[in-house]
Amino acid sequence: MRVPRLVGLMAVDARETARARGLLLSAPDRPDLHSAAVDHVVRQYPRPGAEVPRESMVYVWFGFGPGEGGGGVREPRVPGPPAGGARRELDEPGDPYAVSPA
Repeated sequence: MRVPRLVGLMAVDARETARARGLLLSAPDRPDLHSAAVDHVVRQYPRPGAEVPRESMVYVWFGFGPGEGGGGVREPRVPGPPAGGARRELDEPGDPYAVSPA
């Protein structure tokens, strides 16, 4: 049997999907997996599509561990963008059609 993709699903949906496929679900970072409902799965093992026997354990994680990612908050950006709309790059000063003396 193939492991379904659980990444991106809410905890309750991941549990139901695994159970429907005859797989067991475990969350090493969440001992209270059965009470989790709206947390989203961010990682799983084995990977989606892997062949496993029926009633195999699939491990899921609901958050990134220290140093494993998560971009953090990136807004608001300081300093803000300049006012006045789009700008284009200007040519170097001088006559673009001038003939240089040879």
